[in-house]
Amino acid sequence: MAGGTALNPTSLVELTISCRNLRDTDVFSKSDPIAVLYYKPFASNKWLELRRTECISNTLNPDFVTKIPITYHFEEQQHLKFCIYDIDSRNPNLDNHDFLGEYECSLATLVSTGKIEKPLVDKGCNVSCGNIIIVAEEMSACREEMTIQFLGKNLVNNHWFGKISPFLEFYKVNEDNTSTLVHRSEPVRNSTNPIWKDFKTQLRSFCSGDYDRTIKVNCREFVNSGNHKLLGSFVTNVRQLLQGPGPQNIYTLIDEEKKKRKGSSYKPGGEVHVCMAQVQEVFSFIDYLKGGTDLNAFIAIDFTASNGNPQSQESLHHIDMSNRAMQNQYQRAIQAVGEIIEDYDSDKYFPVLGFGARLPPNYDTVSHLFFVNGDTSNPYCYRVRGVLDAYHACLNRVQLYGPTNFAPIINHVAQFAAAHRHGDKYFILLMITDGIITDMSMTKAAIVQASTLPLSIIIVGVGDADFGAMEELDGDTVRISSGGQQAARDIVQFVPFREFLKGIEGSREGSSGGRTSRVDPNTARIRLAREVLAEVPDQFLSFMKENSVKPGAVKQGAAAAATLPMCPSLLQT
Repeated sequence: MAGGTALNPTSLVELTISCRNLRDTDVFSKSDPIAVLYYKPFASNKWLELRRTECISNTLNPDFVTKIPITYHFEEQQHLKFCIYDIDSRNPNLDNHDFLGEYECSLATLVSTGKIEKPLVDKGCNVSCGNIIIVAEEMSACREEMTIQFLGKNLVNNHWFGKISPFLEFYKVNEDNTSTLVHRSEPVRNSTNPIWKDFKTQLRSFCSGDYDRTIKVNCREFVNSGNHKLLGSFVTNVRQLLQGPGPQNIYTLIDEEKKKRKGSSYKPGGEVHVCMAQVQEVFSFIDYLKGGTDLNAFIAIDFTASNGNPQSQESLHHIDMSNRAMQNQYQRAIQAVGEIIEDYDSDKYFPVLGFGARLPPNYDTVSHLFFVNGDTSNPYCYRVRGVLDAYHACLNRVQLYGPTNFAPIINHVAQFAAAHRHGDKYFILLMITDGIITDMSMTKAAIVQASTLPLSIIIVGVGDADFGAMEELDGDTVRISSGGQQAARDIVQFVPFREFLKGIEGSREGSSGGRTSRVDPNTARIRLAREVLAEVPDQFLSFMKENSVKPGAVKQGAAAAATLPMCPSLLQT
């Protein structure tokens, strides 16, 4: 280590959250809790949301499976706030849900104690809010991921009518003999011989990287009320599971308490078998970047007439020449995302595409794909500044028209992604639009076809239009499909820019003050960039994993060079 320098003592810590005896705010059922973690950035007094767990239905004693990784810095005081909400709908804004309580502490407190149980606080409530249990565990350097599948045989069914819907819960046993929930399967409906879906889990979370750590598995019968019934349990470890199917991985389900009560009359709850188990090394986003993968961004801009006349101050395309620092929403979106991607793009050149305008010299046809810089053979603009200059010049050259068609742009970019399947390049398409898509069926088909390619699509909606249809393209909840074919991966992220202009935090400020209704443009731009790019690393890694691409594994000549069409005006209609 060089003189005069020091290594910061940092570690990656994983937080596991549980609650006990939460308030019940639902009338006809129990609460549906979710945990939300907030943090205060260094030298800031403002709470920002870091992560949410999954929502668990009908329980006042949730054990959340979602783990929250966070980097521990010894030299910083890292403030954390854990908020619990009762989720009543699919609306992501937490203001629309019942607040159940919160707990504040420092990360140092969690790291030094390992596990704490503290009461939740709600200053507007005089009754007990229950307790929160937080376990902090330093994550090992293990980079392996296990894929595993189980089936059940002859599970006990004590119902006269109907069948059970069994699921599995996996716990790793800690050194102090406590256990931590690490995975919960989905229930298989109405089956005493279930085949559960295979699942992937990182071994550093599943067993702390220790192949011999005891794993306890509970098999339960799903009950709508949340009072799931135990069918039986067994213990194993990763080393044994990796031996795969066979007598060594057939487990009898035993309910020890019931066995003690019934004695010799006790009958086991059935059997659980391992169908398949394998381990593979996991690579990070940074591993691929270090291995030479280049990120290439295309930018597509909506020039349809619904944006309004650029000469009018009401237009989304209006540029205030008297105050160049006051950018419109298109400019802010371009700069916010472009400045991040620019750091990962080796040549700093962005192909910039336009759609929905009539072009000179005749202005008699609408183009759904043209080069914004006006060069019919070269769409590239150098750095973000070049993109913004080309956008400004284009507004004075084209005639805004319509309709809003996405498919030609997506298919165009997919041509280049198709030529780079071997890990040398990954493509990001940023589409900025104000309107409702008019070629929705063709856009869906284009996205489904592109889902097998090294491509992510980011759609930023500007203005106040109804973007409800856009959410359908964002496959976070339901994977998009077309003509009976489902997308291979979720490659679309949609974000309405107005949320950032209005400063909508979706967070609870608590004692630190009321929610801010306005944010400065720079803060909005930073938050937009973080939101729209948040899913790219996972989408990137999903492509690499599904195509067995390893970092630095690109062979010379393996990927053919993609060439631009000589003139995109051939796609005009």
